[in-house]
Amino acid sequence: MTTGIKTVGVAGSGTMGAGIAIVAARAGFRTIVYDTRPEALERARKQTAGFFAKSVERKKLTQQQVDTIMGDLTGTSRVSDLAGCDIVIEAVFENLKVKHDLLGELNKMCAPHTLFASNTSTLSITEIAAGSGRDERFVGMHFCLPAQLMKLVEMSPGIRTSDEAFRSAWDFCKAMGQMPVKTRDNPGFILNYFLVPFNNDAIRLVEAGAAEPADIDRAIKAGLGYPMGPLELLDLVGLDTHLLVAEALYASTHEPRAACPPLVKRMIAAGHLGRKTGQGFFRYSGNAMFGG
Repeated sequence: MTTGIKTVGVAGSGTMGAGIAIVAARAGFRTIVYDTRPEALERARKQTAGFFAKSVERKKLTQQQVDTIMGDLTGTSRVSDLAGCDIVIEAVFENLKVKHDLLGELNKMCAPHTLFASNTSTLSITEIAAGSGRDERFVGMHFCLPAQLMKLVEMSPGIRTSDEAFRSAWDFCKAMGQMPVKTRDNPGFILNYFLVPFNNDAIRLVEAGAAEPADIDRAIKAGLGYPMGPLELLDLVGLDTHLLVAEALYASTHEPRAACPPLVKRMIAAGHLGRKTGQGFFRYSGNAMFGG
């Protein structure tokens, strides 16, 4: 699959942003990761290097290939460095004002042809696009976690997204080796509409003392054939991220099962966010990126 896109910008170097950057750089695109926090960029760089080191160990990539990929991948804390990108994918907090502020700034400096995309999993693509200054060239691209391992990308056009812009984003997605599926601009799209309430149910089982986290995950994996249990996945996503996603989905749907259980806020208050803090539903040593 060919695409006119050559340079990719990723705004946000958290778990999702870092994973999306790996996908783009691994596919041969020059990739620039932007974050206001230099320490977050450094953490993402170390995690990315560790991920690719595992890829070499497992003979999925050669060291020469990794050197080329890492050479195409740069980090910056200057938003102006994204000005020359052909597409910018935002992967920042699930907060409409934060996204509007970022995209409004990018709109002033990026070329007219530049596509804007959002990795949001719950907010309306049309609402985000409305504050971007270029809603006709705005597309939803929800990568699944961990992005560097999962092929699925939920792609959603906003009400004013042009057919040409959506086709360009779709072709770019396939050029990265991903598997796009088209979904309407609905709360949660396809995956999170099911997944958020499901994960909340698993949390409620822990909250009620019905079973230990490890036993809940073992039951789900053995009984349903899932490769990862819901509590292990929540630790990977981050409890703080799950709270934002669940609150946004509940606000949009008023589905009772989408409401985040109180246990999540208590864990966040205790600093038990998951893998990134070394403690969530399970304990972890180090903060290495998942997979490789």
